[in-house]
Amino acid sequence: MTREDDVTPHFGPARSDPPSGMGDLERLIAHDEIRQLAARYALAVSAGDLDALVELFVEDVVGQQGRTGPQALRDLFAEHLRATPINILLIAGHVINLADADHAAGTVSCLAELGGEGRWLRQAIAYEDRYERRAGRWYFRDRRHHLYYGLDVAERPFAQAEARWPRNIVGRGTVPMRWASWQRLNG
Repeated sequence: MTREDDVTPHFGPARSDPPSGMGDLERLIAHDEIRQLAARYALAVSAGDLDALVELFVEDVVGQQGRTGPQALRDLFAEHLRATPINILLIAGHVINLADADHAAGTVSCLAELGGEGRWLRQAIAYEDRYERRAGRWYFRDRRHHLYYGLDVAERPFAQAEARWPRNIVGRGTVPMRWASWQRLNG
């Protein structure tokens, strides 16, 4: 899933001609579906939904230590999400370059807040992605996480008393702890 060999961002022209065999409409649909991958990834990470995360990747995805497939990816995500049970990913600046009707690359900027009651971190991230369309659906071929920076934040947002929104706007909220997928992972 992660590769460290190429950290070149996926730049490209602001508007390019569609790849050979793709019309403007197909290009726009591909861009929208690929943007949805990044948005779904961010929400699945926040919800601790391992099933939703794994579904975003090709079946033969390569995980850590050369293991491949959905179970290898599930194990990798479970390890990360248990280490930081609260994850908030704010994505922006998604650049997508279509190589052809079934292959693309992209760069996604992300600000992340993550941790738990005992530790809180802030990261600025560049995701370098490769996408592949199979059976008419776009997936991540691989996704590389690169840091601009990571900070250990002194304030612990989830160590606060409950906010009890809307009565109080300051304090610990209810998500993701009330999401069933998060509860299954963090039980």
